[in-house]
Amino acid sequence: MKKIKFSLWLKQSLLFVARGPWVWSGYALFIGVLMPLGRTSLALGILITVTSLFLGVVVAKYIDLKHAGENPVGFYWAINKGLPLAVLAATSIMVFWFVFMLVANLFSGEYYKIIQFFFFWELTQENLSHRSMPEVASWIFSYANVCLLFTLLMLTTFASWFSYPLMLFKDYSWSQAIEQGNYAVSRHQAAIYKMLAFIFAQALLCMTITPLLTSVLYILTSTMMYVSYASLFEVAK
Repeated sequence: MKKIKFSLWLKQSLLFVARGPWVWSGYALFIGVLMPLGRTSLALGILITVTSLFLGVVVAKYIDLKHAGENPVGFYWAINKGLPLAVLAATSIMVFWFVFMLVANLFSGEYYKIIQFFFFWELTQENLSHRSMPEVASWIFSYANVCLLFTLLMLTTFASWFSYPLMLFKDYSWSQAIEQGNYAVSRHQAAIYKMLAFIFAQALLCMTITPLLTSVLYILTSTMMYVSYASLFEVAK
């Protein structure tokens, strides 16, 4: 198995986005509009962002098939195909997050914060006033960037970077996806670790300087997940 460099994956991902600019623009706008709901319910925000991340992998697959002239089905078929597994993954991440938060709040004695995980309306005049627009944007989207980092941490700890596409496109079981995914990671550690470091750096940047590009970072991450998967597990077209 030939070693692959991160720079190649990054270049391919950027070029890949250019294959379907209108699809990606619409998808980024759609999830960007939904992300502020996380400031009314963190549980809902996690479900929205993580589902959007994994569903973006299916959108990438749809664009790839369409570009290759091999797409006999429509966009909504692609969404329906990936949505159940994406929601399941998002629910798992939400449960992990809730458990960590529950333990922390029980130890700190801040029991009232437990219910706030499910509903806590933060889009108030008090939170939005006396802040510049960049500060408001950074505040609104900061949780989504933290969620992205948490999801990547959970993937690399309890699953694999390739688990979702392998389960979706190859019909692998959970254990098979982890086994094959971890094997691929072990063969291309340098490229994958650099890719994860790149995403982490961009997420930190989106927390401070470029918060309005958070949804763009999500679709770029989805694309990189698909491009890296396709380069290792699918026959090049």
